[in-house]
Amino acid sequence: MKIICDAPGQTCNRLWTYVAAISECVVKRKHMVILFYDWTIEDFPNLLNCPFIHFPLWHKWYLERGNGWNNYKGLTWKATHSKRMDKVFKFFGCTKGWSTRNDTRYIAEAKSELQHIYRPKKDITDKAEQLINDMRKTSDIVVGVHIRRGDYATWNDGRFFYSLDDYHQFMLRIKALHKDKRVSFFISSNESFELEQFTDCECRRFGKEPSGAILDLYTLSVCDMIIGPFSSYSRWASFIGEVPLCFLESKDQEFTDDSFSKIVDFFHFENGKEIFDW
Repeated sequence: MKIICDAPGQTCNRLWTYVAAISECVVKRKHMVILFYDWTIEDFPNLLNCPFIHFPLWHKWYLERGNGWNNYKGLTWKATHSKRMDKVFKFFGCTKGWSTRNDTRYIAEAKSELQHIYRPKKDITDKAEQLINDMRKTSDIVVGVHIRRGDYATWNDGRFFYSLDDYHQFMLRIKALHKDKRVSFFISSNESFELEQFTDCECRRFGKEPSGAILDLYTLSVCDMIIGPFSSYSRWASFIGEVPLCFLESKDQEFTDDSFSKIVDFFHFENGKEIFDW
């Protein structure tokens, strides 16, 4: 039985952490355990209630008590970044899922089951699909734009931090690439800004929703293509939704049809391009 014992980063890092083990269990019909989880787990009912995936430390009542999630997150971080606990996990045969991202042996065979397991709850999928369907009424192509700033101002010395004007220019270049088609943009961001500043671009986004991060994530996964800086977030949307993605590598980046390809695993695009482990 696989026991995943680490808790790396935020939601999409956690999702990528489970992929190799879940894929193997799907193919081999085995059971597995996930010790720690992300607070969004209830947004994925098929994952939480999967008959072969077990969450022995999942207690909803604890997270609903005051600052429970932050306390739990702090405890899991300490537990999974302690040399002493590493020895305990190793003794019990636990696996750190983040280190299995290169294990792609079972992903292709398990892909359809992965898409079922990772499908968000109905109110999220309905809301996302309704928005994209509305956009398609006046658009030939809906492009998902993942605008991530915040911590990217310092991550890798700000290499992938872009201004809102930079994102606007990216969008205009996408429109120029498809000048004979009607292009609109779904904006995914945890930042507050006015869409009107993206002039000559038809844009939509959600407001402050209870399941905002997962709602945006699923909506990206049902767009026609995605652009965004290097991130496990847009990478997940491309992988699970089989949507072509182009990472934004510089503010002067130009686009061609070959710039976009689907993610097939954490480190590879469908076209064979390898993704550097930033």
